[in-house]
Amino acid sequence: MLTQFLRGRMEHDLTTDQLAVAALAVVDRRDLSMRTVAAELGMSPMGLYRYVTDRDELERLVVDHIFDTVDVRPPAGPWETQVVALAERVRAAFAAHPAAVALTLTHRHRSPGVLRWAESLLGVLTDAGFADRERVVAVRAVFSYLVGAMQLEHLGPLSGAGTRALAELHPDDFPHTSANARRALSLPADEEFTEGLHALLRGLTGPESTRARR
Repeated sequence: MLTQFLRGRMEHDLTTDQLAVAALAVVDRRDLSMRTVAAELGMSPMGLYRYVTDRDELERLVVDHIFDTVDVRPPAGPWETQVVALAERVRAAFAAHPAAVALTLTHRHRSPGVLRWAESLLGVLTDAGFADRERVVAVRAVFSYLVGAMQLEHLGPLSGAGTRALAELHPDDFPHTSANARRALSLPADEEFTEGLHALLRGLTGPESTRARR
């Protein structure tokens, strides 16, 4: 629950940030709804409707709140370094809130925070020479990898029971799968994420590319 200070505030004193914090606290623990967020704030569900129209708006507030902590300024260096940095910052912001990752898919078109991050990513890709269809595919691929990797890290980490079960498969029946799983058990999550992203970026700059290099 929120602090006694917030719980005791009058309904008309609530700010957008306080609503977002309450909604995020609910997402971290259980299903989000107007009723559960109202309970988190110590107010009635009808009172909450004074500030937001529905659950959809609460979800967008959660996404905005997390993305507002993300630095969208690309660092100096090659474009690949810039893309990796932008992706790693989002991953770090969601590390404590894995249940909120899926909300980015629903609200990526309307969340100002997501839009600012995507604009920065598109700027990096544009400066690197990506254009037209190539840029569409590139930004979609990076975003898909980012969201998918964050969800996998939470729902099916390499250090988890699923990987251990694969590692215990009989090598006569599944030689590649069991060997790969045994190796995967020792791969740190940070390295898995970064190396996977680098592999994706290498694919975007294959030998057939005529893209301008920075």
